[in-house]
Amino acid sequence: MNQPTLIDSTLEITDRVALLTFNRHDVRNALTGTLLVDEIVNTVQWANRCQEVSVLIMTGAGSAFSAGGNIKEMAERSGKHRDGAFGGSVLEVQQKYREGIQRMPLAMESAEIPIIAAINGPAIGAGFDLSCMCDLRLGSEKTLLGETFINLGIIPGDGGAWFLQRLIGYQRAAELTLSGRLVKADEALNLGILLEVVDSDKLLERAMELACTIAAKPPQTLRMTKRLLKMAQRQQLPDFLDLCAGFQGMCHNTEDHSEAVNAFLEKRPGDYKGR
Repeated sequence: MNQPTLIDSTLEITDRVALLTFNRHDVRNALTGTLLVDEIVNTVQWANRCQEVSVLIMTGAGSAFSAGGNIKEMAERSGKHRDGAFGGSVLEVQQKYREGIQRMPLAMESAEIPIIAAINGPAIGAGFDLSCMCDLRLGSEKTLLGETFINLGIIPGDGGAWFLQRLIGYQRAAELTLSGRLVKADEALNLGILLEVVDSDKLLERAMELACTIAAKPPQTLRMTKRLLKMAQRQQLPDFLDLCAGFQGMCHNTEDHSEAVNAFLEKRPGDYKGR
């Protein structure tokens, strides 16, 4: 399947792992005023359709993962800059959010493959929220996180308040969101935001290692398991168990299931075909 056309980011595929690198280091990979939101959405939608990919890694080129919203654009929201991301009437601004950055959380939540954030530097505001939309987050000594919207007199308009409390619980999410303070890597690890903290020069290597471990699993079962994890957050237990039964029936009837059982009994790696 053809890869999406990208301008502000790059996409590489190795061993069923896709690596999306934000490449607007001139603006610290800001999500507004660039094409990054469109390219994130398009890449996730492509990955959902592309059966040759099992895991997606997101990271940033340069010193930042993503600075989130472009604050200079916020300062220039009136007059000749009215047509920018933050300019216009209440109705105009809310429509820009719905048609703009809010497409990102909807796409991320609908992702059918695991997504790993390799947070190479600051992830601030919407950049932090993007990392929270991923399934797994790796950081380094250069990682700096912040739900900083309140410091600018705005709320997390990209859905960050929905994702963060599901990640670390209401009380801790409330403290970070209401204080707008910055969090370094070690504290983020203790809070459960980061899965691991590694040396910065090993970050992408570790992300690829983790991704390859996951991507080596039976592809169809991997996608169904990712979907189940997300659906478990939204469904009541009886409905969820019905869904599990149906998915399990599908899994038991795949060639990869038979191969996985034989590989286990024969003490060898599985050779999976996605069938």
